[in-house]
Amino acid sequence: MTDHWRAYAEFLPENIHTQSKAETYTVEGYNGILRHFLARLRRKTKCYTKSIDMLKYSVLLLMKHRNKEIAIIS
Repeated sequence: MTDHWRAYAEFLPENIHTQSKAETYTVEGYNGILRHFLARLRRKTKCYTKSIDMLKYSVLLLMKHRNKEIAIIS
């Protein structure tokens, strides 16, 4: 799902590309949650991911916590 920016059509295959503002708000909502809770995904930060595995585990841990699948003890 993308908005109607022309550049997307150049690198996304037409059969899997859907252009719709109605669908992009969900993706942007999740992007906002990830940036809020994970410093490694914020812009202009000193925290950054050196390992793709650590990024994957950080996102999985956050999503599991947000879905109440695990309890994080402070």
